Amino acid sequence: MILKIGFSPCPNDTFIFDALVHKKIDTLDFDFSFYIADVEDLNKKAFNNELDITKISFHAYTFISDKYKILNSGSALGYKNGPLLVSKKKVYPDEIYDLKIGIPGIFTTANLLLSIAYPEVKLKHEFLFSDIEDAVLSNEVDAGLIIHENRFTYEKKGLKKIIDLGEYWEKKTDLPVPLGGIIIKRNIKDEIQMKFNELLKASIEFAFQNPNSSLNYIKENSQELNEEVIKKHIDLYVNNFSFNLGDKGKHAINSLYKIAANKGVIKPVINDIFVE
Repeated sequence: MILKIGFSPCPNDTFIFDALVHKKIDTLDFDFSFYIADVEDLNKKAFNNELDITKISFHAYTFISDKYKILNSGSALGYKNGPLLVSKKKVYPDEIYDLKIGIPGIFTTANLLLSIAYPEVKLKHEFLFSDIEDAVLSNEVDAGLIIHENRFTYEKKGLKKIIDLGEYWEKKTDLPVPLGGIIIKRNIKDEIQMKFNELLKASIEFAFQNPNSSLNYIKENSQELNEEVIKKHIDLYVNNFSFNLGDKGKHAINSLYKIAANKGVIKPVINDIFVE
């Protein structure tokens, strides 16, 4: 059985999957094929049921919770790591509703958080996440919703923070920001789901025990080659919740869905959603 696996080229994902991809750990009796793409592309692949296991935005997951479950390992949750809304000039909160905003995809969790905080914002335009800063700088949009490495580069490009949606979420809930996770098809046997979850956890453990082992693979795929930025990115998005969601991580994800559903942003998520 060959499992088709998708993950993003961002440092946190390549850091997590490196040992699995390059068989630096015992992959048991599994065979894999890998697909690397921007998370919004992965979201759409999952909508089409094309991948057995994939990274996905927690927002996108709400549309396919009947077909996939969330693994306990591999997720990106945490504090001080949410998306930022930025612009070239100072913008006051009451002006946000009138802005033309560049977003990294309709189905991203970044867009879900923006919709929770500012549900009346309608002028949204989709870009590849790495193109959003330039879209703001060229006045193609008034503001941009940035994620990933761009958290560490926007100030050097002369952009200003309007709001940190991670801070907004943390003040609202006192919970970590749930951004994305690794999901697996429900029709895959429970035993395989559990075995793969342990394998992914082992890949993360190897990465932390051998922090330089994955650096070349990370650089091959990352838009940012500065090692300091890469390290900051990994430190921000790979943490204890990546090893195991635990009760707090699961509560954060369920809270995101409950709050968004109460605001009418998504439909309620009612399936058992975690690999137990």
